[in-house]
Amino acid sequence: MITPWDVSDNVDYKKTMENFGIKPIKDLLKDIENPHYLMRRGIIFGHRDFERIIKSMKENKKFTVLSGMMPSGKMHFGHKMIVDQLLYYQNYNTEIYIPIADLEAYWARGMDFETTKKLAVEEYITNYIALGLNPNKINVYLQSKNEIVKDLAMKLSKRVNFSEMRAIYGFSGETNMGHMLAPIVQVADILHPQLKEKTPVVVPVGIDQDPHLRLTRDIANRAKEFKFIPPSSTYHRFMTGLLGGKMSSSKPETAIFLSDKPSKSLRKKVMSCKTGGRETLEEQKKLGGIPEECVVYELYVYHLIDDDKELKEIYDKCKSGELTCGQCKKSCYEKITAFLNDLSEKRACAKEIAEEIIK
Repeated sequence: MITPWDVSDNVDYKKTMENFGIKPIKDLLKDIENPHYLMRRGIIFGHRDFERIIKSMKENKKFTVLSGMMPSGKMHFGHKMIVDQLLYYQNYNTEIYIPIADLEAYWARGMDFETTKKLAVEEYITNYIALGLNPNKINVYLQSKNEIVKDLAMKLSKRVNFSEMRAIYGFSGETNMGHMLAPIVQVADILHPQLKEKTPVVVPVGIDQDPHLRLTRDIANRAKEFKFIPPSSTYHRFMTGLLGGKMSSSKPETAIFLSDKPSKSLRKKVMSCKTGGRETLEEQKKLGGIPEECVVYELYVYHLIDDDKELKEIYDKCKSGELTCGQCKKSCYEKITAFLNDLSEKRACAKEIAEEIIK
């Protein structure tokens, strides 16, 4: 079972797609005029009903993008993938909603509302804007303060029972009632923009969030009085942590944070990354590396290299043994340093805007 609060380090994406009816997005790439680079590179790998969004994109018709956050720690490169997708969608005829899941954080993680809001402002929304998200194109709100969402959640809660919630999320008799209500609030987050205007909605998520999408689509079909359009969704792969496994805010040694400063400790992190290199330099030159197993190469694919040709050159040089891990790590650190220095300059101004957005 994969849930938003419990997911394995080694997700079998193919099996998960087969089990839950997620379709491969590669089959749609030919229909997208300018596919996101994460789609081209197979990082965004699956979808539900994304054809509906492609149609809106082609016809310049309005659609909604919704991407929630539960800020439980500092924002790292793994979180940046969502922002990169929002930056792509903001170039279309879209409204972007960003709910801050402070109710879920309170019920499921025991976090107080003040801490959640502080993290949302200082880490997430500040970085979202610094990375290029247009503050005039986003609707940011705290779940606990949005009366429309809470009211809709109450109305929709009658459309699902405990047996179904237990089957989807693994809830037990020990689960607190607030935690059980959190997914219903998420459903209301996703559907409430349609109370204003019936436009298609897409939710870009990691595979761990798919239970929310399945529940939302089921409830949207059941609540016929609202005439909701069931949400579309896309699914991206998790980013590998620097030492393998998942990148996690709670394990600083696994992550590069967007608020990090270039330093000896950051350089040490990068130089200690898990790679696909051989045990000796001689073997590396003879057999070549394995970029598919390399965290440094993954950083290039996900974040640090825009040009597909440049990426292919690095891949080929690694496979041939021409490029050593030491050279590659040094280049990676230089790219990270340039990125963080640029982002740091933009964060100060972005923080002021973030504080205005969330009052």
